[in-house]
Amino acid sequence: MSNAFYSVPVAINEPVKSYAPGSIERETLLKEYSRMYNGHVDVPMYIGDKQIFTDNKKKLSPPHDHAHSIGTSNYGTEKEVRQAIDAAMEARKKWANMSWEHRASIFLKAADLLAGPFRAKLNAATMLAQSKNVMQAEIDAACELIDFFRFNVQYMSQLYKEQPESLPGMWNRLEHRPLEGFIFALTPFNFTSICANLCAAPAMMGNVVIWKPAETQIYSAQVIMELFEAAGLPKGVINMVTVSGREISNVVFEDKNFAGLHFTGSTDVFRTLWKGIGNNIEKYKSYPRIVGETGGKDFIVAHKSAVAAEVATAISRGAFEFQGQKCSAASRAYIPNNLWQDVKSQIISDTKSFKMGTPEDPTNFINAVISEKAFDSIASYIDYAKNAPEAEIIAGGNYDKSKGYFVEPTIIVTSDPKFKTMVEEIFGPVMTIFVYDEDKWEETLTLVDETSEYALTGAILSVDRYAAEYATKALENAAGNFYINDKPTGAVVGQQPFGGARGSGTNDKAGSILNLLRWVSPRTIKETFVPATDYKYPFLEK
Repeated sequence: MSNAFYSVPVAINEPVKSYAPGSIERETLLKEYSRMYNGHVDVPMYIGDKQIFTDNKKKLSPPHDHAHSIGTSNYGTEKEVRQAIDAAMEARKKWANMSWEHRASIFLKAADLLAGPFRAKLNAATMLAQSKNVMQAEIDAACELIDFFRFNVQYMSQLYKEQPESLPGMWNRLEHRPLEGFIFALTPFNFTSICANLCAAPAMMGNVVIWKPAETQIYSAQVIMELFEAAGLPKGVINMVTVSGREISNVVFEDKNFAGLHFTGSTDVFRTLWKGIGNNIEKYKSYPRIVGETGGKDFIVAHKSAVAAEVATAISRGAFEFQGQKCSAASRAYIPNNLWQDVKSQIISDTKSFKMGTPEDPTNFINAVISEKAFDSIASYIDYAKNAPEAEIIAGGNYDKSKGYFVEPTIIVTSDPKFKTMVEEIFGPVMTIFVYDEDKWEETLTLVDETSEYALTGAILSVDRYAAEYATKALENAAGNFYINDKPTGAVVGQQPFGGARGSGTNDKAGSILNLLRWVSPRTIKETFVPATDYKYPFLEK
């Protein structure tokens, strides 16, 4: 057997394709979108080496055309969850012992497959299933996921190379074992890349995974499973089950082999899961790792020295790309009164110029929100603002779900900095603005810090460097990803590790070595070359 220390390929961020009119990638993607739109799939559960189909099928439809069917998904019960756990634990016997470079090769291959033959398919699936426009799908389903695969391999090799010091006569070594059990990955609808990474990151470190995708992301989840299979991931390492949350919880959190939760979703759900894990803590072989990225009430704060056009653009992009359904999307802004009229003029103009419709037309900036449930919730906030004396809607405010779940990008201006839509997470295309006295910068920053329970992302815009420095310190606990003179969205793997604290999660920074550290259990090994033969120490001598 040959042995060596291996250098992995240097990770470089995947270039974002332009999809300009006439480009090959645009033509290829729209052709694939049309093929998938007019096709019909029956998405199975993937358990071990089997694809499981059931009689309980649910319709899959694009959010922008909810009467149209693009397929069905197969829903199981507690029985399938138990089968998935058994399959995972059986796969673990070989997977946990596979040399790390072979695990790395699988995910490096997945990156290359996604950069090439799978790119159009996964992007088109994301456009269809999650109503993302061409560019939002490209930066998510293609580029970010490719980056997750490549950078995580690099971080994995870096982690394994970290070794302790050894004094003469001994050799100290450190190994990083997979966790003793299985990981439960519970994923959201909004980022295809996050869904795949929540499975892939623990698996890369030698763990096995039970994956429950969001009901509204199952269509693109199947393509992820096809990608893993094409890359050579052994059967049973990642098992995808579509089961109700209650039924899967009844099994997963009662199993002694439950070793960790990798979660992205709502704060309330995460807290409920954590409580359930705590109540069962004595049942597990080890204390489970709990990693979660949850809600956000992300902010933009402009200083009186800021450039109005830059502030307005940060709002238009930060609040309304992908219909505000990013965990990082800006949903509250604080604008000084000296800039307000110029900012107001541009953001109203911007929202009027947004084209809204299906992702099939690449000129549409705004598409549909994910589901009727989300639509109704967002509409209720808009209606609340319409009837509140301390609020005024200056742009948007309309919505229509007759064909698709379309909500106009809506801008609310409030005189109350603690107004409902300034405090609560909406997860839709709704921005609320509070106009403050330009000379109350410090007081406003205190307000920003204390208004929300969340601490995911935030941005400040200022030409005055003293003001920027003060804000950076004053808001140090208000955002895990903090932006200066930019919008609070668009974190790139390898550049801005992502995650927040407070009600926004455990801040374990997906896309960094910090996250991978959560999926291993270190073991220190000390070897002494010439052991002692007498218990007596020198101090015992007379």
